[in-house]
Amino acid sequence: MRRWTIDPNTRNWMASPELTAAVRDLSDGHLVAVPTETVYGLAADATSNEACAAIFTAKGRPRFNPLISHVESLAAAEKHGRFDERARALAEAFWPGALTLVVPKREDSPVCDLATAGLDTIALRVPSAAIMRDLAAASGRPLAAPSANRSGRISATTAEAAAEDLGASLALVIDGGATPVGVESTIIALVDDKARLLRPGGIARDKIEAVLGTPLFAPEGNATAAPQAPGMLTSHYAPNAPLRLNAADVRPGEALLAFGAPLPEGAEQAVAIENLSPRGDMVEAATRLFSALRRLDGAGASGIAAMPIPEAGLGEAINDRLRRAAAPRD
Repeated sequence: MRRWTIDPNTRNWMASPELTAAVRDLSDGHLVAVPTETVYGLAADATSNEACAAIFTAKGRPRFNPLISHVESLAAAEKHGRFDERARALAEAFWPGALTLVVPKREDSPVCDLATAGLDTIALRVPSAAIMRDLAAASGRPLAAPSANRSGRISATTAEAAAEDLGASLALVIDGGATPVGVESTIIALVDDKARLLRPGGIARDKIEAVLGTPLFAPEGNATAAPQAPGMLTSHYAPNAPLRLNAADVRPGEALLAFGAPLPEGAEQAVAIENLSPRGDMVEAATRLFSALRRLDGAGASGIAAMPIPEAGLGEAINDRLRRAAAPRD
């Protein structure tokens, strides 16, 4: 596994041999860990069944769980999916950014069936992270890029975490530092007359509803048996230690995932404490969520007690991740 360190605030890699080598890795069907604004992605050629199969193998991911295809622009996205007025309005409002749109797939799109889990829809995103957009543009193909971690486990928000989980499967890890958003993209399905929130994420519900002028609806069907998008499985984002939600106390042997102040009863006996935001800021909490869970999980605690977090704004995405992390596991 090679490692390439970049400055995400510049684009001085555009003519670099490292970018050329990364594009070659992707064109040859290899896996590359890439920083986005949300989390690190495990990138591969979305048009290749073999490359996407390597993603599923590396992650231990169920093949019925579709992948998001990342492209460089709305114009590129429209080559793969059919955008109605709602989808175009959301794309123009939030792309590049932490929004994934699930739309009907174009019949002539080369994105492979393994990436879409055989569905007649496709999940598309234009990330604000320039390195992912530039890799897609330079390779001339959309890049499938689920979070760079073992399936169901804590998402990677640093290059170190991605390498720790998947290093043996990676041709290259691109180190752009810690990701600024910290939770995955919001996923909206626009395949019928109702806009549906499939996964809360880096863009809050109220901002999306303001653009649409209508409320978001819940997904249809059984998300665990047949997910329409990533991040919908009941058990996901899980640490090895059991996670206890809405904790009003800390029990012997537990670590504490805190939010704001004051800390709960028994905090002084916690094996370790990570406060997502001492001042109660949701943006800061989202940025720190996965890295904090990883540190607490490595502290040797018998469990992790998580303080309550309001559902407002990005709190919906944070609580979604925590509920899935705490869910019973197969």
